[in-house]
Order: sequence, then C-alpha cells, then structure tokens
Amino acid sequence: MKNPASRTFRSLRSYNFRLWTIGGLVSNIGTWMQRVAQDWLVLTQLTHHDASTLGIVMGLQFAPQLLFLPWTGSAADRLNQRKLLLLTQATMGVLALLLGGLTLTGAVRLWHVYLLAFLSGSAAALDAPVRQTFVAELVGDSDLPNAVALNSMSFNAAQMVGPAVAGLLIARIGIGWAFLLNGLSFGAVLLSMCFFRIPELRTSARAQRTTSGFLEGLRYVWNRPDLRAILIMLFLIGTFGLNFPIFISTMAVSVLHTDARGFGLLSSVMAMGTLAGSLIAANRQRASVASLLVGAGVFGLGCTFAALSHGYWWFGTALAVVGAAALTFTNGTNSIMQLTTEPTMRGRVMALRVGIALGGTPIGAPFVGWVANHFGPRWSLGVGALAGFTAALVALLVLARRRTSSTICTPITACSKPS
Repeated sequence: MKNPASRTFRSLRSYNFRLWTIGGLVSNIGTWMQRVAQDWLVLTQLTHHDASTLGIVMGLQFAPQLLFLPWTGSAADRLNQRKLLLLTQATMGVLALLLGGLTLTGAVRLWHVYLLAFLSGSAAALDAPVRQTFVAELVGDSDLPNAVALNSMSFNAAQMVGPAVAGLLIARIGIGWAFLLNGLSFGAVLLSMCFFRIPELRTSARAQRTTSGFLEGLRYVWNRPDLRAILIMLFLIGTFGLNFPIFISTMAVSVLHTDARGFGLLSSVMAMGTLAGSLIAANRQRASVASLLVGAGVFGLGCTFAALSHGYWWFGTALAVVGAAALTFTNGTNSIMQLTTEPTMRGRVMALRVGIALGGTPIGAPFVGWVANHFGPRWSLGVGALAGFTAALVALLVLARRRTSSTICTPITACSKPS
C-alpha cells in the first residue's frame, strides 16, 4: 500500500518541478505582499476608503486577460514556454520595483498605480496560460492533476505568509518596502529556471502558426459542451466572486475597524482554508463536475456566512471556508480542461479559461466596489454568494443532462456515443 504522503507529493520526484516549486513559493510570498500593500495604499493613502477606486485598480490589472486573449493562448501553444516565462517574470519584477521606488520617495499618485497595474496585468496575461501549461512539460500528463494541486498549495502557503509580512512591514517601515521585496522575489523563479535540466523537460508538440489560431480555440471549445459549461461557471465566480481584495479590505476598514496588521492576518487566515483545499486536491486522482458543484455551492455558503458574521474571528473562519471552496473549484476546472484538451490546443484553451475567469474582473470588481460603497461590504459579499449558487446550478444542470442523455461523458474524456 502506498504511503499517502508519497501520493500527495508525488510530482516532487521531478527535479525540475522541485526547483519550480521552490522558486514559485518565494515569488508567491512577494506577490501576496504586493497585493495587500497595493490595496492598503489605494484605500488609506491615495483615497479615503474608496472601494470603487480599488475596483478600478483591479479591473485595470485583469482587463489584459481579455484584451490580449487572441494572442496569449497562441503564444503558449507555439513559442518556447521557458523563454516566455523568463520574459514575463522579469517584466513583472521590474514593474514591482518601480512602484516600490515611487512609493518610498513619496512620488506615487493614483494614476501611477492605474498604469502599473495595467502593465503588470499585461505581462501576467501572457504569463498565466504559459505557466499553467508549462507544468505538463515539467511532470507529464500522468502527474498533472497532482502538480496543479501542489502549485496551488505553494501559492496558498505563500498567502499565509505574504499578507501577514506585508501587514508588519506597512505598520513598521512603510508600504514601499513590500513592493520592493516583491520585485526582488521574482529573482527566485528566474534563478530556478536557469538551473533546469533541459533534456528532462517533456516538451509537447507545438501548434503550427496560422492566422486563425484564436478562432480555432474558440471553435474547439464551442464544440465541447462540457468545456462551455465550465467556462460559464468560471465567468460567474471569477467575475462576481473572486473579488477578495474588495471583500476583505472593505470589511477590515469599514466594519471590523482593524489596522494593516489585522487586514494582512485576515488574508493569511483565508489562506489556511485554501491550503487545506490544496492538500485534498493533491490526494484526488481526478476532478469531476461533481467536485465543481460542491466547490461552487460551498463557496456560496461561505460568502453568505461571511456577509452575516459578526466579529473578527467569525469573519476569518468564513474566509477559510471560502478559500477552501474557491481552491476546490478553480483547481478542478484547471485539471479537467487540461486533461480533456488536445496538447496542441492546451495553450489556447487555458488562455480562454484564464481570460474568462479573470477577464471579467473589469466588470465585476467596479460593480462589487460600487455595491460596497453604497450598500455596505456585507452586500458585496452577497453578490459573491449569489455567483457561487448560480455556478452550482449550472453544474447541476450539466449532471442532470448527462443522466438523461444518450451519450456517455466522463471528466477525463470528451462525450461519446455508447457502444
């Protein structure tokens, strides 16, 4: 009988994946430090607790996911993924250093944050589909679900550390240092990729260069009802539910009346839930639509609990539940979409996934921020709850259709007629 721990961490047998995970952990800690610091900068120094402005910053940061969608997926399918990642990671590091310098010198203005958020988001738009599909080159398809879960575990472990460290830095020495340290943290990823064992990379077939690459990806997804349903669910939760910077910051400032350290700790508490969800996902062999149903439903319940909670720790407990549910849902969509997609189409399909999950933020974040400003932070959490319940309903409809259909569908194959 296999050791459960060896099953959970089986992808780490790969030397390249171990390096990637270590470098990613350091960089992710810096990323979470910047997220908290940027939110606090906008809410407390550049505006007077204006959630709508924070929503605009988020919108600018994630708008490139949709704006550049016709090119990002094609680049992931056709170009050298390792070299692309070196470029995108270095770019985001330089932009973080620039924001840190502006903040430390006292020269930072709101338009600087707007511009740098958009530029950083543009680099991230190219980075995201490449980074997600690159995992398959590190470990192969057999360990892909496990590697995706361990990647999320690294990201969420960093979420426990980064916001708490950012809160301490802001309180003790200033916001700018969080941005500078994030910029330096990208060096860990760049260094790890420089030491890869290149012959051990499992390079998949590259797509041929055509003028209709993006349209091919759209047609591929449109002809797959299972993928269409997943993208609808992602749009709902990504657009109206994954607005945690607004949910947490407005509750911390306007309802719980806590300081930067308390704000950072709430993000760390939420990460405990996502880390627990990562461990469960790493043990799971395959994701399914049923697991997406559970994730979306619990996400809605967690947001409801958070909206109704009274007191700092009750709110923190609700955030942990929301974090675990969000991780279960997003990891499941990642695994299902990669494993059911042809290798030459993965980059474009994953770009669509990221673009729809994050690209709806320019719509959802300003709206959620407006709700928080005019009706209160609790009502903005209600918007997230409604998104989760609606996505769960979509999953229920998919499962019901499968039971009554004459076709056979599984989460790891396309739908096919019964023999």
